[in-house]
Amino acid sequence: MTFKQLNPTIPVSVDGKGSGFAFAVIDYGQEHHLIWVVAIDGTGEIWSAPNPKVRVQSNWTMGRKIAPPAKVEPLRTAAAATG
Repeated sequence: MTFKQLNPTIPVSVDGKGSGFAFAVIDYGQEHHLIWVVAIDGTGEIWSAPNPKVRVQSNWTMGRKIAPPAKVEPLRTAAAATG
């Protein structure tokens, strides 16, 4: 397991929770999604969200628009289907 503190923080949006700043990433290894540790702007809550639920916020100067979330199959389901 690897825990990486982000400096600077990254403005992100967490599906179902809202916008906030990611201040750390947890990597449990190749069979798991990255886990983003995010402080939510509106509530002050801290959530650990799996990679498919986290999107970087739009940035007009970078030409980055908000895209709809991609349909991602859970890792355990995908592994069971191939096994």
